[in-house]
Amino acid sequence: MRRAVVLAGLLWIAAPPGATAEFVEIPAGSLRSVLAYEDVPGEVRLEAFALMERPVTNAEFAAFVRDNPQWRRDRVPTAMAEGRYLSHWDGALEPGAGDAPLRPVVQVSWFAADAYCRAQEARLPTWNEWEYVAAADETRRDARHDPLWRERILAWYSRPSNRPLVRAGLQGANAYGVRDIHGLVWEWTDDFSALLMDADDRLQGDPDATRFCGAGALSMRDRENYATLMRVAMLSSLQASHTTGNLGFRCARSLP
Repeated sequence: MRRAVVLAGLLWIAAPPGATAEFVEIPAGSLRSVLAYEDVPGEVRLEAFALMERPVTNAEFAAFVRDNPQWRRDRVPTAMAEGRYLSHWDGALEPGAGDAPLRPVVQVSWFAADAYCRAQEARLPTWNEWEYVAAADETRRDARHDPLWRERILAWYSRPSNRPLVRAGLQGANAYGVRDIHGLVWEWTDDFSALLMDADDRLQGDPDATRFCGAGALSMRDRENYATLMRVAMLSSLQASHTTGNLGFRCARSLP
């Protein structure tokens, strides 16, 4: 753990100007995927990468918008972000008063999240990278088979989505040193749109929620891990221009 903390500090020092969140090095390893598709092996091998310790905040995203005014809510094309984009901010460049700047940014589209990460010389994490880190609790790198841990995550998912958000980074770190992976906001992944695929591409984006949720259940190796199924269902229901009041993001970096 001490080595991870030291490396996190080194990665923060090496970050480009404007990147204020620390990155934690995630060691290489394998993840038994719960998705059961022909092109998804049972064990997914992951190379070492770095992940933001916490989600991107309103203040950090506001700094990005100031430097990249094409991402202001009053200028961004509707094809890149729907009308709710940053609608909770007090103004086009003002996240709000009090601790609002320190809360995770939400109402942000995949396109905007991707652009932010690219501006930090980073990228959005892949689904497998995110799930690899999300499988850990405070002491174990893979706690997915612990029913109490599962229930704790599902308890958060069952809360009303319109509850006020708290500051990012307040929760204790998991075994990798990453905070807020559960219990604060849902998060975009780079390949979110590839989680549920249909043999006929013309059926992508089918609004029949019952159909797509059923397909997700049939494509799960571990159907008891309902929290993962909920994440697949939630992300697969979105388009890249969509925004919600409880969906944020964090960035990742590939390592040499």
